[in-house]
Amino acid sequence: MQRKAQVIGTAALLAALLTGCTSGSDGASPADDANPGDAGTATVAAQPGKYRNLPEPCGAVGHDTLATMLPGIRQITDPDQRDKAYRGVPELTYDTDRKVGCHWKVESTTATDRLSVDFERVVSFDNAVSDDNEARKLFQGMEKAAHLPAPGTPGGEPASPSADPSATASPNASASADPSETAADAADLRPRTLPDLGDEAYLDDQLPTSGSTSEPRTVTVVFRTSNVVVTLEYEEQPMVVGAVPDSKEMQDRARDLASQLADKLDG
Repeated sequence: MQRKAQVIGTAALLAALLTGCTSGSDGASPADDANPGDAGTATVAAQPGKYRNLPEPCGAVGHDTLATMLPGIRQITDPDQRDKAYRGVPELTYDTDRKVGCHWKVESTTATDRLSVDFERVVSFDNAVSDDNEARKLFQGMEKAAHLPAPGTPGGEPASPSADPSATASPNASASADPSETAADAADLRPRTLPDLGDEAYLDDQLPTSGSTSEPRTVTVVFRTSNVVVTLEYEEQPMVVGAVPDSKEMQDRARDLASQLADKLDG
């Protein structure tokens, strides 16, 4: 009787084992069956941007650079007023981790100069889109809005009067201008992309067409480094009616500062 019970128990055990093997023979697990459409489609989150914070904008431009770009600073005799001019005015912002800026305005005996710098840290809220790609979209939209002339465009109508050789030289610079300067030299000063700044960059140079009044020239440099887009605007308005700010001088100063700001981000 005892032996019979053992045989029955052994048979029941074997039957249970066989049933378990048969039900799992397709290799599927309860977890696999729970999401049959997701097998092998694991989502990989896009990489975050390189930068997690931004520099203090009013301190990002050194005194020597400010004195060069805003020559009226050195003409301020009152020490407190001169220090105030160097400090600049921070832009109003509600999220200093995402967007900051600073601007300066100084008058001299010959012109009023203005300078502004803005840093924007771009963050993607789409897990499938990286911060860098989101910043690239922002930069490309700004570049498109600037309407830069096509690279290598020979002659033709310049995108702005700054391409006109007669508009690029100021009265103070005309006497020292190189007589061998050609139209190609002037074309080099037209709005264009800058291959040697950040991940991508462009320069815009705008001068109103009216020559009957004292009009400002504005040089803008925009560049992107990873997920940060930096905008620099440098404007000069002569005191003398009909005077035209020197395009090359302003562009050189703006590009030098842009390179400094790029180093500041990586510093």
